[in-house]
Amino acid sequence: MPRFAANLTMMFNEVEFLARFDAAKTNGFDAVEFLFPYAHKAEVIAEKLEKNGQELALFNLPPGDWEAGDKGMAAIPGREQEFQDTVGVGLEYARVFGNKTVHMMAGILPGAVTVEKAFETYVTNYRYCADAFAEIGVTVIIEPLNTRDVPGYMISQNAGARAVIAAVDRPNTGLQFDFYHVQIMTGDLATRFELDLDITKHVQIAGVPERFEPNVGEINYPYLFALMDRLGYEGYVGCEYRPQNGTEAGLGWLDGLR
Repeated sequence: MPRFAANLTMMFNEVEFLARFDAAKTNGFDAVEFLFPYAHKAEVIAEKLEKNGQELALFNLPPGDWEAGDKGMAAIPGREQEFQDTVGVGLEYARVFGNKTVHMMAGILPGAVTVEKAFETYVTNYRYCADAFAEIGVTVIIEPLNTRDVPGYMISQNAGARAVIAAVDRPNTGLQFDFYHVQIMTGDLATRFELDLDITKHVQIAGVPERFEPNVGEINYPYLFALMDRLGYEGYVGCEYRPQNGTEAGLGWLDGLR
């Protein structure tokens, strides 16, 4: 069965961030992921991971001013130096963590920016980032975000991500296949996953439409987990969902899966 990673940004919010590693371990998670670790020293987080024997599956590079609405800047012309600075920060954390995958966010396009110019900027910045992380053996992945939750984001469908990855042409790049976003945008999940397996380096899951536990909503995840096994997907499956009634109360969906 798939290897599940608890998303500590969204799960176990009943306790403060550093305590979530212990909560995840207590509830059977030997791997974790999170969005942004930058409020804490990398060494402190690394100590929690080592203490619990947990693998870090994924974290995000700094997104810019998140509170002001930034969702990354890799595709935004004029912010190249700021982007390169975020790559430097992410590198510092990845060196300490020793993890193998990071997520680079594209950004919400300003109205005056053409898609063509944004694509050019995105490819150039992605190459810069991939080359920097290649020096420490880390893969840099990108993720389409659905237009309902994040209108204006540079890529909203997997086909767009594939075009970017092809243009970048670096071996340490790939797709973050999020079944939640793909279901909202295109559906046809099993076929889409099989088509994109060649570039998929990480998977995330959540129920649709509410983004609750995977067993809440319209997606048949047991079928998809079996498909992952049949197709030989060996990466992590990040549990990036909002617990409906508390994290521990909603973990029953994992029964029989690990």
